Amino acid sequence: MKLLVAMMALSACAFSTEYVVKLKNKHIKSFSSLRALGEVRELDVSVGDFVVIKSEQKLDLLDHPAIEYIEENIRYNISTHDELFKKQWALSNNGWNSWGGLLPGKKEIDIEAEEAWTITKGDRNVKIAVIDTGVDYNHKDLVKNIMVNEAEKNGVEGVDDDGNGYIDDIYGYDFANDDADPMDDHGHGTHCAGVIGASHDTFGIAGVMNNVQILPIKFLGPQGGTLEGAIKSIDYAIKRGVNVMSNSWGGGGFSQALKDVIIEANKAGIIFIAAAGNERNNNDERASYPATYDVENIISVGALDGRGKKASFSNYGKETVHLFAPGVNILSTVPGDKHKKMSGTSMATPYVSGIVGLMLSVEPGMTPVEIKRRALDSTTNTDKLEPYSQAGYISAHKAVR
Repeated sequence: MKLLVAMMALSACAFSTEYVVKLKNKHIKSFSSLRALGEVRELDVSVGDFVVIKSEQKLDLLDHPAIEYIEENIRYNISTHDELFKKQWALSNNGWNSWGGLLPGKKEIDIEAEEAWTITKGDRNVKIAVIDTGVDYNHKDLVKNIMVNEAEKNGVEGVDDDGNGYIDDIYGYDFANDDADPMDDHGHGTHCAGVIGASHDTFGIAGVMNNVQILPIKFLGPQGGTLEGAIKSIDYAIKRGVNVMSNSWGGGGFSQALKDVIIEANKAGIIFIAAAGNERNNNDERASYPATYDVENIISVGALDGRGKKASFSNYGKETVHLFAPGVNILSTVPGDKHKKMSGTSMATPYVSGIVGLMLSVEPGMTPVEIKRRALDSTTNTDKLEPYSQAGYISAHKAVR
């Protein structure tokens, strides 16, 4: 009887939903009419006047004079399905196929990294935000290339020493737990960071760039991440002055709020590299966000295997997927000074982010439109890929040559 009463009480409870709301101007945040809708939380960001409302009412169709638009706080998920250099087929595929097996006498595709490295291995002035599950900033393969906030590191604990609105953000920020420690508790973000910038030394693997500053930003946790977290992450990356945002995540439907903040990143001169997704989906027919937003600073990336074919899981789209990069059995860093193979457009995305970083090393000051054009012009198209994207697979050597 107690169990039945408890079940009846549970069924009677109203479930609350969170909504992201863009206001028409910042002066109306204190309107009591908004607070009457539910619990209101302000987003302290510079990319727009946003609040989050937690309500037991259905608000997505609400017509309110203070509100520009309102949408659910949708969730996003990760896009994943050196002594180890010889196993990094994507960088130098001298007969090693994407599954780690040797194919005698057969040279398969790679991104021509070694050829690119004769021109540049990167530049410490290039800053790349890895917006993901966090990064193991102590990893032996990454520690040299982590972006460190010296003002906070050498400042007073508990004080916002650099005045950016975040206290003690030495290595980045964690918007999943709302603290200043973006340590990776999953592995996905560290893997992406290693593809971009693992040090070229005697330990572990080599990243596309040997010289770079990687900014760890965490908004994805075990249950994914929210639209609110994505907005805060992009806003934070803009404030920290990055050149590139690497985004190996997606999901949910169209969000005007997310599109708006990506546009703000474009205005700040930041290129936004996005995973096309892993659902075997034609993104031309069924959009996958954020990769499919029609914003000029977005580069949508599909996954390629070692034989030059579209990976079986990769999304595609002749109009909406821009290019391909290696994404099958990619060996990279994971927390605890370890390494692991992963597959997905998640892995293809940081390859493009790293190549864009190399571009900016030889030609600083390129605009997002110029970067995107250079990236598309630096691809090789084949019969295997021609039906699936605007261009083919990217070459680091072509990009910096």
